Amino acid sequence: MILDLIKVIFLGIIEGLTEFLPVSSTGHLIIADSFIKLEPKAFSNAFSVIIQLGAILAVVYLYFYDINPIARGKLVAVLGEEKYNELSFKEKFKYRDLETMRLIAKIIVGFLPAAFFGFLLDDFIDAHLFNPITVAIALIFYGIVIIFMEKNNKDKDFKYETLDDIGLKTALFIGFFQCLAMVPGTSRSAATIIGAMLLGCSRTSSAKFSFYLAVPTMLGATALKILKIGFSFSLWQWFLILLGGIISYIVALVVIKKFLGYVREHDFIPFGYYRIVLGLVVLCLGFFNVI
Repeated sequence: MILDLIKVIFLGIIEGLTEFLPVSSTGHLIIADSFIKLEPKAFSNAFSVIIQLGAILAVVYLYFYDINPIARGKLVAVLGEEKYNELSFKEKFKYRDLETMRLIAKIIVGFLPAAFFGFLLDDFIDAHLFNPITVAIALIFYGIVIIFMEKNNKDKDFKYETLDDIGLKTALFIGFFQCLAMVPGTSRSAATIIGAMLLGCSRTSSAKFSFYLAVPTMLGATALKILKIGFSFSLWQWFLILLGGIISYIVALVVIKKFLGYVREHDFIPFGYYRIVLGLVVLCLGFFNVI
């Protein structure tokens, strides 16, 4: 039991560190699981997906004001303090912030492709793609894509500088790019950020939209896993999932703030090189049957 706790703590830290970086959190968890195995395999696969919910809740906590159309500050700015305090919850919703509602609409539209293809392909992906070699190939391929894209975009003026500039059509196309991340090792954040930048979004707006899009996407992925497994895991296994989620939440709180600060001043090329090196190392380990 102590050994399981140590493994889960380590995996929770990996998830929190990598969920929002363009390096693939699921890929890192699959690689780590080759060395610190959680058994059985079905539990390990479910664990890798469900603990991402912890990192996603970190986004909800940090950016709840941005995605809450009836946030106190937004309504007070329009109605005034006295009028705001007089309104019931239902009445407050009548004065909801329209810009926030538009953002929510974009997030929902961007989520739809993943909802459709995720439901359709989830079993196939679990059975055939959750392995280190698939992860290694995806790491290398998209590492090259990131480097090429960033060098091609150097000094480029982006069409959509802020989230407000992104329309529903662009949000939908970003959602289709997100579907590429169903292959472990691709990285959900890498797929959405690459897609958004190719569609003309700035690096900062791409990263923020990727954060927001993660919320319904990972909630959906977690719900799908839980519906499929039901309550087949033991109480101890559910406790390990809960612990992993809490740790990933705490670590992600720090990483999100640091990452957004980074992208305002730097490009993603270092992440591209990191992906390539890690992918090559994994391929070598696989060649020598180490993993």
